[in-house]
Amino acid sequence: MKKTSLLVAFSIGSAVLFSGCATILSGKTQAVNVTSNPSNKMVKIDGRTVQTPSIVTLERGKDNLVLKSDECGSQKLVSKHINPVFFVNILSGGAFGSTTDYATGAMWKYDENINLECRQ
Repeated sequence: MKKTSLLVAFSIGSAVLFSGCATILSGKTQAVNVTSNPSNKMVKIDGRTVQTPSIVTLERGKDNLVLKSDECGSQKLVSKHINPVFFVNILSGGAFGSTTDYATGAMWKYDENINLECRQ
């Protein structure tokens, strides 16, 4: 009986220590609304081509992305920002969770709405 209790306590403790809040609450991907002005333009982002307006699921990561359209001759840098949920780890003393969020990319987020202004 003691071995079972010890195993359960160890499992729960490990889950708390090595899990990241941003990874659990926000996930490794993010849905982004991509639009252009004018609309109905083909744009490329993160290796995918979509027609605007569109919702694109992006993997959270350490890299900035470029939204571009050959059709309208424009491009825009899509910058990453620190996901506010990441700070829950810091406030709760979870240094290990912070490293998990960093390793999975969940500590980053992109703007939820990205608009590409086409050259006229």
